Amino acid sequence: MILKGIIDEDFVNYKKPAMVLEFPYCSFKCDKDCGRQVCQNSDLATAPAIKVNPVALAHRYVSNPITEAVVCQGLEPFDSSEDLLAFIPEIRCNYLNHDDIVIYTGYTKEELVDSDTLTKLKNYDNIIIKYGRFIPDQESRYDEVLGVNLASPNQYAERIS
Repeated sequence: MILKGIIDEDFVNYKKPAMVLEFPYCSFKCDKDCGRQVCQNSDLATAPAIKVNPVALAHRYVSNPITEAVVCQGLEPFDSSEDLLAFIPEIRCNYLNHDDIVIYTGYTKEELVDSDTLTKLKNYDNIIIKYGRFIPDQESRYDEVLGVNLASPNQYAERIS
């Protein structure tokens, strides 16, 4: 699986201590919708790719006594759906069924409604999706599900399983 970064212990993106996985691809939907560069993660596009074995990554996660969740963010995890779907079964089937897996996406729920990836994710317990593109110059909004402020009011999280 290809990533752009791994943060073993993060306390910003979710209400629980989390391992953050930074996925490598994105169509830069937010930038296109705004007509200018607004992506806060655009530097990841030029960061070196990291090849990681999903089994080793799952073991790395469960070996850390601090983390209680995994946050998949980006660039755009749904644009790396094969890698996303390679990692989650390793956590669920071989290790833990109860820790939350949070996926930050710039896609809307409507854009993903027919997604095979979303359908497959619903088969695993405790999956949370944060939907919505970043819209600049908006008020942030506290999200009850994530327990954090999101950058624009159109963004929200939902537990899908």
